[in-house]
Amino acid sequence: MMMKLMMMRFGPVRLAVVLLGDRLSGAVVQQNRVDTFVIESENPAEALRAELDARGLTVQSVAVGLARAAVVVKPIDLPPVVGEMREMVRFELDRHLPFPADDAPFDFHLLPPDGEPGEPGSDTTRVLLTAADRRVVDTAVRLAEETKLRPVSITVAAHDLLALVKTARHARVMWIHRCGATADVLLANGATLVASRSVPATDEAELVAEARRSLGVARWRECDAVWVSGDQADALAGALLPLGAPVTRPPYTPRAEQRLAAITEEPRGARELAVAVASGRGVRPLDLIPPALRPRRLTRPQWITVGMLAATGVLSIAALLVPGYREHRQLNALNRELTRIEPGVRSAERVLAELGRKRQLLSAVQTIEAGAIRPLPVLRELTEILPPDAWLTMLSFDTKGVELTGQAAQANALIPVLENSPLLERVEFASPVTRGRDREQFRIRAAWEPRQPAAAPAAEARPTREEASEAPQTLRGTSPPPTRPAPGTPPRVAPGARRP
Repeated sequence: MMMKLMMMRFGPVRLAVVLLGDRLSGAVVQQNRVDTFVIESENPAEALRAELDARGLTVQSVAVGLARAAVVVKPIDLPPVVGEMREMVRFELDRHLPFPADDAPFDFHLLPPDGEPGEPGSDTTRVLLTAADRRVVDTAVRLAEETKLRPVSITVAAHDLLALVKTARHARVMWIHRCGATADVLLANGATLVASRSVPATDEAELVAEARRSLGVARWRECDAVWVSGDQADALAGALLPLGAPVTRPPYTPRAEQRLAAITEEPRGARELAVAVASGRGVRPLDLIPPALRPRRLTRPQWITVGMLAATGVLSIAALLVPGYREHRQLNALNRELTRIEPGVRSAERVLAELGRKRQLLSAVQTIEAGAIRPLPVLRELTEILPPDAWLTMLSFDTKGVELTGQAAQANALIPVLENSPLLERVEFASPVTRGRDREQFRIRAAWEPRQPAAAPAAEARPTREEASEAPQTLRGTSPPPTRPAPGTPPRVAPGARRP
């Protein structure tokens, strides 16, 4: 039981209370979980509040069901007068109510054409009237207020039984629900309640006789089926066979079947009425709740107006969103196309970048070749005279001379080698020699021979790829083909020999 109550704490909870004279029948429904109880107390409001607190239920509203014997339910005929239907029914109340009709709560609904199939219909309008004494409704409202609950409906509990079944259209059904010493007889044409009565249920023969008389109230000669529910329903089914219609239990919906199966305690008839009241939803037919407490609900014309406004709003929003949606689709198509051609664009950009770099390299080569002094002869000379263990990391030219930076096994041995070059003179260290692990790092500066043209070469040149490829060939012993020296070029001297 504790686990069941803990599960019912989650989700909306619907509470129903049925006033059955000196006792109350209650039901708490949450989805398919049901808990029922019966209260017999001189102070029903205090007992109901204590029951809810003991079960740990937090509810704010309650649906109240009245006993069928406490209200008047009667089919009446209205003259064919054009006017407000409710005012016409109010005008007829004095003729049909045994109590003052001035402020009596009432409700009604239209009935289908009466009589047997094939018989001519009546010219009058037939409605089912439900009314109660003001004191009965005030008692139900006071019970809810003293329990600190807000009443959402006040209906006849037996009428809410139709919310538990799904009937065939135009099927005439008699439903007998036994609750204690009385039985509620419902006559329904499909899903529409046609009439209801409260009759004694202590004598089975008398009950059958009252059931036959109920057919005359609805102007029926017979019915298609008889449903039995409530207290000792199985024992009552055999006594109703003389009615001449199949006697069965009501064809409950799967949800109603599951909820009613949760009732395991007696009296079963009162608990089933509470479950039926709690299962009702939306606008309940024949609701006697005072207009001041009635939840605000839209009428059919108001719903039509709201629907038209909603449709207008939807069309307006669609008119605003459709152009944007089309543009969004176009943008998506353009994005997909850009994504498709993006690899080609990137490839073209790489080709253009490579072409730009090659153009810069060609321009640099052309600039070097256009100068008065070409670095290639100097590189060739240095390649020929420098020993194999010497490496150059940087070679700088200017108008005054050349500066070599690199590594060698013996840096001092490079001075006489460079002095013997026909291109250089005044060879000296530009900075002290530093010793590494197995080599010496040097920086040597030399001036041009006076016979070298004094045209300004490039400020600083590094060996190009073509020149670097020529230098290793010389180091490997492959001599370049002899070329005719340019005018004014000093004669070559073999490595290790002195100039004349």
